[in-house]
Amino acid sequence: METARPYLIALDGRSGSGKSSLASLLANQLSQTASVAILRLEDLYHGWDGLQPALDLYSGLLEQLAHGRTASWSLWDWDAGALGARTSLDPAEVVIVEGVGAAHRQVRDLLDLSIWLQAPPEVRKQRALRRDGQTYAPHWERWAAQEEDYLSRDDIPSAADLVLDADGPHPPFEQLLGLSAFLPARLRDLLPPAAPASAAPPLAGHHAAPADAATLFEALAEGLEHAALLESTSHHLTDPLDRNKYSLIALAVGDAYPLLQSSSVGTTVQRGGASLRLQPGFFESLQGLWPAAGTIPDHYPLPAWVGYLGYELKREVGSDTAPATGHRSGRPDAGFFAPNIVLVINHRTGQMAIHAPVHLREWITEHLAGAGVQHRLAVDLQPVEFTCADTEQGYKDKIACAQQQIYEGNTYEVCLTTELTATVARYSPFEAYCRMRTSSPAPFAHYLRMGRTEVASISPERFLSLGATGLLRAEPIKGTRPRGATVPEDLALKQDLATSPKDRAENIMIVDLLRNDLSHHAVPGSVRVARLCAVESYATVHQMVSTIDAQLRDPALSAQALREAFPPGSMTGAPKLSTMQILDELEDQRERGLYSGAVGYLGADGSADFSVVIRTLVCDRTTDDGWRLSLGLGGAITADSVAQDEWDEVITKSVGVLSALGSTFPNQPMAAAGQ
Repeated sequence: METARPYLIALDGRSGSGKSSLASLLANQLSQTASVAILRLEDLYHGWDGLQPALDLYSGLLEQLAHGRTASWSLWDWDAGALGARTSLDPAEVVIVEGVGAAHRQVRDLLDLSIWLQAPPEVRKQRALRRDGQTYAPHWERWAAQEEDYLSRDDIPSAADLVLDADGPHPPFEQLLGLSAFLPARLRDLLPPAAPASAAPPLAGHHAAPADAATLFEALAEGLEHAALLESTSHHLTDPLDRNKYSLIALAVGDAYPLLQSSSVGTTVQRGGASLRLQPGFFESLQGLWPAAGTIPDHYPLPAWVGYLGYELKREVGSDTAPATGHRSGRPDAGFFAPNIVLVINHRTGQMAIHAPVHLREWITEHLAGAGVQHRLAVDLQPVEFTCADTEQGYKDKIACAQQQIYEGNTYEVCLTTELTATVARYSPFEAYCRMRTSSPAPFAHYLRMGRTEVASISPERFLSLGATGLLRAEPIKGTRPRGATVPEDLALKQDLATSPKDRAENIMIVDLLRNDLSHHAVPGSVRVARLCAVESYATVHQMVSTIDAQLRDPALSAQALREAFPPGSMTGAPKLSTMQILDELEDQRERGLYSGAVGYLGADGSADFSVVIRTLVCDRTTDDGWRLSLGLGGAITADSVAQDEWDEVITKSVGVLSALGSTFPNQPMAAAGQ
């Protein structure tokens, strides 16, 4: 008799990894809301040399269970060394299969979830012998050789949906429950929900905003692997769009917070030693994670995820390009953490909201009490000597190639970039950030720490924001002039930018591109250009900025709207896809990494705000005290670009970062760098 198809879960791992215990705990939990059956593969093994025959038998049995039919087989009589009595297993709403080989290749397509338990050999052997006594001891090496042969032909750990650390500080069952919010819907509904950290209510009372957000952040984030300061350092300047209202401090305290990462091999979420494979694509996975269901919109931003979208995610938007070869940092193409402590600073009211779960409130209270220092002490930061990926002539030659592509009709604007790099020892990325934020205030400044990568940015450009009510906003920058040494010279440079036909043409091209990007998931007729070619002035440059708004058609389309706008059009040129292919060739297949991507947050209420990664020093730790520093630079090339002017603009854009670091553009005297 056939019944409905059961939900099939496989628990695989070498002997002694804890599969049997996990199966019992999981079955006990699931049985509270569903019928559960357990198939233990040890009941199928035909003696100490019977792993492969058992896997062949198991394939047929699982096929029967998957079709809702009773599976039956002959048990192995270990005393007689031969097949013995018959047994059977009736299907249930959930069937858990545990044992070596439970997730092997022949059955993988039948499984709804495959789990691999990982543990060191010495730990597994001790567990197995403690469980089975001396019966197993003479056969341990014999059985381990079969496991090794099986795994040499079938890489289960890499193929498994969920990998659990069976020797970590958190038990495997606790790890599984910690990821319950990210599991497939049918299983998620049967497990206790894991509340997102950002859902914690704010601490009661009014909290005065700190005199300096960076000082407070440094005190709170010391020793944390994942932390972020997303701040406005220009909130004292004129701000008609209210971009400078808030600064955010996001912290991941402890070791049980989720990490979301994506690379060319797939997207995973990790928490407490466990790693769950999501959909292959990042934006596809994000659609199931954000916006978070059941959260209530608040009157200020509250991040559920904080992190970055690297430029190489362009592969997910249709960019059919050759593999990049330039960066060897090993960092994911996208990386986010879910903060469990968030501080929201309102620069307009001078107040600060603090969100922390109950078990961390004592931690935040103690650290806030110890963070009363009004001014941080600067640390030593030696000037760094950078090298450039392109010579001046080489960059100019690439400009000529880009213009040839324009003449041939393959593109009409190309955002050509280069990269400054340096390898240093004993560097302080946070000190670099503090100097940058002081010398060059910006509305989207940020310091991001993601494990071995630290990002110091004074970005003036918003990539995309999404309000809790569905308002989409992009603010591309195209057109740059240096600040003048005198007031008349400064005003003349600003006027030159405002009236430049070339710069206005560059800006309008990107505005048109972004109008199209935002329209895909917007309410018809809601796309509008709120500002066109406005000039904004910063510490080292004047910039031409436009603002494009649209109304999102449905909150469920948030992830797709973000994908449609990525990468930032101001960093590619137009049309986007064909121009990215041209750029790969012009830039020698060099990976841009974080540069040209976006940094920001995904809100618990479905909101989001991301800045474009420009004017940004990316610091990757290479050894315990060694760093690789990179600074991406570039500009838009059009048919009427003048090569020398474009090269000069690259140098101009480096000033805000390099001058703060006490460095200069390679082979350029200080005066030529705008000093």
